[in-house]
Amino acid sequence: MTTSLILASSSPFRRMLLENAGLTFESRAADINERAIEAGFEKDRANPDKVAIELACAKARNVSRRCPGALVIGSDQTMSLGNRVFHKPADLAEAKRHVASLSGKTHRLNSAIALVKDGVVLWEHVSHANMTVRPLSDTFIDRYVTRCGEKLLGSVGAYQLEGEGIQLFSAIDGDYFTILGLPMLPLLDKLRELGAIDA
Repeated sequence: MTTSLILASSSPFRRMLLENAGLTFESRAADINERAIEAGFEKDRANPDKVAIELACAKARNVSRRCPGALVIGSDQTMSLGNRVFHKPADLAEAKRHVASLSGKTHRLNSAIALVKDGVVLWEHVSHANMTVRPLSDTFIDRYVTRCGEKLLGSVGAYQLEGEGIQLFSAIDGDYFTILGLPMLPLLDKLRELGAIDA
């Protein structure tokens, strides 16, 4: 590798994806106010893809400023149901409302990646996954939220597919990497094209 590679994230899942792919990289958390950025876009009624891309770019630019010469990977994900863009629930009552609003419907995960070097965005990309939630009873939702508890607050949809969240779904149209918020195949293609990893 000719250029040092940095993941602008402290997410263990995103780190795991890069590690499992055999990449050599550092991981550094970005210091940005995500809610402030999202709020600005909400005012302009920006689409979920644009919000995800801007968040990914903001994270990568933030870390890039501290790491001159490095190629920085930024990523973020939004979740949308029609025109509504969801945010991480503030408490378990809101998590319950999120799950109830998804019941019997198909929502979309919009996963964005950006590559930034010396503050300049070299590339950005969005992949999508369509997630169909089966019709859920109030009793199931209550029990699900009670069992899973606080960990639901770390997920915008109040679910984790690698855990009990899989029980919410009747169909998933999208790849595993997009669902976890880091579309690996387009990222690896671009890293090879840039000469950042072996071709």
